[in-house]
Amino acid sequence: MRGMIAGLLAALMAQAAPVQGEAQEERLVLPSGLEARLQEVIVGEAALGLTVRFRFVAKGFTGAEDFETQTADLEYLCNDFALGRIDLAEKAPDRVVISLADRPSEFGRFDPDVAQIFESFSVGDDACILELF
Repeated sequence: MRGMIAGLLAALMAQAAPVQGEAQEERLVLPSGLEARLQEVIVGEAALGLTVRFRFVAKGFTGAEDFETQTADLEYLCNDFALGRIDLAEKAPDRVVISLADRPSEFGRFDPDVAQIFESFSVGDDACILELF
């Protein structure tokens, strides 16, 4: 299992570079109109099984957007970005967690100045299924 996780992580990192120089970033236009960039991908075992976290940053994100707008953005990031970077034939993750923040932050460290949302998705029939936290 550990080798499978390492292989999945290597494949994901080869496809998705973290937020760095402006010219190298892939910009994703969300349904809300915000432009998101991938900050990082984190793969690991959690209490609920294999979890792949995609952490995005969108300048102008406030966290005060309505639920439908936030949900549409997170579902878009999961279905249209994350799933294309996970080898579902190899080992589908038990959970895909998508987060969106107004600026980069350190994973697992609370920063009251960062506006951030996240949701968990399961994967079924090659689609993300929202599993509200």
